[in-house]
Amino acid sequence: MRVLVIGAGALGGYYGARMARAGRDVTFLVREKRAEQLRRAGLQVVSPHGDFAVQPKILLANDLKETFDVVLVGVKSYSLDDAMSQFAPAVGTDTMILPILNGLKHIDALTSRFGAARVLGGLANVSAGLDADGRVVQFMANQTIVFGELDGALSERALALETLLHVPGIDVRASEAIMQDMWEKFVQLSTLAGITCLMRASIGDILAVPNGEQSIFRLFAECCAIATASGFEPRAPFIEFDRRLFTTPDSPLKASMLRDIERGSITEAEHILGDMANRARALDIDAPLLNLARAHVAAYEIGRQRAVG
Repeated sequence: MRVLVIGAGALGGYYGARMARAGRDVTFLVREKRAEQLRRAGLQVVSPHGDFAVQPKILLANDLKETFDVVLVGVKSYSLDDAMSQFAPAVGTDTMILPILNGLKHIDALTSRFGAARVLGGLANVSAGLDADGRVVQFMANQTIVFGELDGALSERALALETLLHVPGIDVRASEAIMQDMWEKFVQLSTLAGITCLMRASIGDILAVPNGEQSIFRLFAECCAIATASGFEPRAPFIEFDRRLFTTPDSPLKASMLRDIERGSITEAEHILGDMANRARALDIDAPLLNLARAHVAAYEIGRQRAVG
């Protein structure tokens, strides 16, 4: 299968580099500035599992003339509209579009543009970012992709894609319950982003202060209630995993949203915290901590826009 990876940032760069290193037919659709950087230095990955670099095949949007078997979409949510316009020529009758964005709103956008038959559900669990030199830096050892058909079927194409993604450095699983999986990730991310942005601190630092742990789990309970009311009650193994995740002493874990704030960058707050808060309101669920976290990051965005404007 021929794979087009949209962007070469933290998500697309990490998973695309892993596939390219394993000999998969991978091309990256990038902007000119990133293309120049990749031509000069290659696509470099700094990882707890060992550093490496690949010399990637790259395309600019104006040069995209042919369709691909798989389009892996790993851009930030605020870049999705532009990205869809750019990669539209790559989408053929049998193309699979695999988004690994955070949240849920993007599924509606992709199915509206390209049709539900072409779109899979997906999520990525990797803690990574780009450094000042454009290297993909993996902060923690996790490196999972979970994906599946939106209707829950375990199709032949899903199994073929699972085989394609089964390479060193990617823990992959084709799921028969991808919407449940995505909702649980949505709950986890909303909790992590909400509490670390609100406190401007890592999980370990939040746990070290009075009422820190209680605050984490109040927000977690709000997000779980929203998922449950939406028809996706979080499962017991997920609850237990997140309880361990959010109670690890000295944990350096923080949301990428907080790292964006620390850099003075735009965030995905409305796609994550805003969407979750809007769902709570539509379901008449009280979510005071979630609303406060949303307001906190929204206020940051107003100040950021004023500063750059």
